[in-house]
Amino acid sequence: MDVPTWGLVMEMTVGLGERKHTEAYVVAHVTGSREEALAELERRARSHEPAHPRSPRRRRLLRQADGFLLVVDGAWQSYVTRFTVAELLEDSAAPAAGPESAPDPAPEPEPEEDPVERDADGVPVRPAWLGRADLA
Repeated sequence: MDVPTWGLVMEMTVGLGERKHTEAYVVAHVTGSREEALAELERRARSHEPAHPRSPRRRRLLRQADGFLLVVDGAWQSYVTRFTVAELLEDSAAPAAGPESAPDPAPEPEPEEDPVERDADGVPVRPAWLGRADLA
């Protein structure tokens, strides 16, 4: 009987304002039981420090059937990171057999340039609507 390999998937909110969107990354593979994969996923979810919000007010980690949901409330918006465990069925670029819990290098989200001047809480100093001709 083959031992299953589990992908540890992290989906996170990236970007700011209208450019805010979700990106997904397979951050590691775990060969073994689903429970072992969930334990590693929980360890990663508990230690994850998202880039946003800049001024976190509240952090909540919730358990779901297939993983965890991290909700971090900021001054104005909430940001979500979903951690999911899923059985790997196919991988077109599978590495040669190696250690049981060899982590994939997790790509760091590229910092987005934010040309908007912001105060210490991340609030724009000048409202986006100020000076727009289409609002006159």
